Amino acid sequence: MIGFISIAVIAALGFAAINYFAVKKMDAGNDTMVEIAGAIEDGAIAFIRYEYKVITVVAIGIAILLSLVVSWQSAVTFVLGAVMSASAGWIGMKIATLSNVRVSNTARETRSIGATLKVAFRGGSVMGLCVGGFALLGLGIVYFVFGQLLGQTSPEQLTIHTNWLGIADIPFTMTVSGYALGCSVIAMFNRVGGGIYTKAADMGADLVGKTEAGIPEDDPRNPATIADNVGDNVGDVAGLGADLLESFVGAIISSVVLAAYMFYTGSKTGHPIDPDLVIKLIYFPVLFASIGLISSAIGILTLIVRKASTHPHRELNVATWVSASMTLIAGGFFTWFYFKGSDVAQIGFKAGILSPWIAAIMGIISGIIIGQLAEYYTSYDFKPTQKIASSSKEGTALTITQGLAAGMTSVFAPVVMLAIATIAANSVAGLYGVAMAAVGMLSFVAATVSVDTYGPIADNAGGICEMAKLDPEVREITDKLDSVGNTTAAIGKGFAIGSAALAALSLFASFLYAQRGADIDEGFTLILNMVNTMTLAGALVGAALPYLFSGLLIEAVSKAARSMVQEVRRQFKEYPGILTGEQKPDYKTCIEISTKGSIREMVLPALISVSMPLVCGFIFGARYSGRPSQRYSRSITRYTH
Repeated sequence: MIGFISIAVIAALGFAAINYFAVKKMDAGNDTMVEIAGAIEDGAIAFIRYEYKVITVVAIGIAILLSLVVSWQSAVTFVLGAVMSASAGWIGMKIATLSNVRVSNTARETRSIGATLKVAFRGGSVMGLCVGGFALLGLGIVYFVFGQLLGQTSPEQLTIHTNWLGIADIPFTMTVSGYALGCSVIAMFNRVGGGIYTKAADMGADLVGKTEAGIPEDDPRNPATIADNVGDNVGDVAGLGADLLESFVGAIISSVVLAAYMFYTGSKTGHPIDPDLVIKLIYFPVLFASIGLISSAIGILTLIVRKASTHPHRELNVATWVSASMTLIAGGFFTWFYFKGSDVAQIGFKAGILSPWIAAIMGIISGIIIGQLAEYYTSYDFKPTQKIASSSKEGTALTITQGLAAGMTSVFAPVVMLAIATIAANSVAGLYGVAMAAVGMLSFVAATVSVDTYGPIADNAGGICEMAKLDPEVREITDKLDSVGNTTAAIGKGFAIGSAALAALSLFASFLYAQRGADIDEGFTLILNMVNTMTLAGALVGAALPYLFSGLLIEAVSKAARSMVQEVRRQFKEYPGILTGEQKPDYKTCIEISTKGSIREMVLPALISVSMPLVCGFIFGARYSGRPSQRYSRSITRYTH
């Protein structure tokens, strides 16, 4: 089993390396284009180095705390997860800064949308393949070292252990959770820090350059334009990759943790699960994800090798559909042979040995439908976006109103799709099926990230075209690719959020099992008592947290953008020759403002995201009823009669 995971990892990372060097060998264009691209690359590297220095300090502190409070194994896997996620982010950002200028030059030389699309997608594929490859590389190491060599996946160790602080857990579940936590910390820094960076630079460049000075977007006279292009790489490439890597790992681990606690609970309640079957359940999600990774590599290859049309959206969709279809078909054959001869009826699989595959299909189908819904609400080819565009002719207020209406309306259909997928997966394979639906949705994550990352690369390419003063026809090609990229970014977010919702349910159940600990007997029932005042109060606080977090992030962007605006104004005032083209703007200072400002402003949101689960856990506790009391049972009986 470890061998199959290794094959998938080697194939993905090997293909990523081939694409990396293939893009790097391409012509970068004239001297002006090379100079601009070099400035963007230097700024992106400066940011990520500064950010990773801060992350290193934080990660060391968390690792020490984990080793003291939880276990040394979780501390080691936490560091491993952080390294895997950081590596994917670094490589993805590096290839993005190499690809952007080569996309511009391909558009300049060929004047072909199809040829230019291939270069942008090939660059994005490096990020996608690294996300899937590094995620499974780390998980493979965890399974081999801690699962096999140290025996944590053996049935004898799939039981509750209590450490010196009284924390009870199944060792392997805490070990893989440590790995997921490491991925989450990097995702938070890259997504939040990179997001603040890119929006602050974008606002600073637009408010002064476009609004006050009246110069075009990405004009080389704007001191903030390089910082704006750097932000596309650090926020929308490194940040997005780390975010989806964390979601991918979280989906896999949710099913692994649930399988372990199902085995433990069964042994305590008089309904034991066959030890060989539980081992299969623990390995199945990782093996299924490995199939998805190989399928994604094939899907990516189909777009690269064949002649691309002038319809970039269709080409990108085909690559995604090929990846999803191959995952679905190959996953079905694998599931049949993997569980053949196993007694899966004992764990509530309603459709026999194909139950987890059917549940994964629910995730794959719902993910594709959610992606299509995102495309419908964000693409210029459909009515919602067209209505917003029409509203702009009638004034700013109507544009904002129509945009808010479209945004709020767009939430309903994807949520309904998630609800249907959750119910269907649960009816086929229980909570394990719900977890597998999350795995299925992200099983071809390498393809979705490749499509998603292509967008920022095309956006950067358009900026280089403007700054290098290339022909308007060249900019039209990159603008068309960029507009498609805005839609693909929305699709990628749908996959990340949808899979997180599915994975959360299975993790929630695992949490309740863990809180009950050794106090599980034959009458145990998994119930979360929402009528309990502490539980309800905790739910209300939890529901309010996203608003607090979002508000703090928006305020952080405003503070960082304010500094950028003041700097751009200062340069225009003190050096009037910038606007006439007689003097060069100081790009470096603007990059430094965004770099330091984004890291500084993310401190409070980061502290809240890390500390609030712990604080609320100690305040509200895990208030639930593992088994209804006699009075509660009588009340239920009376109510049903």
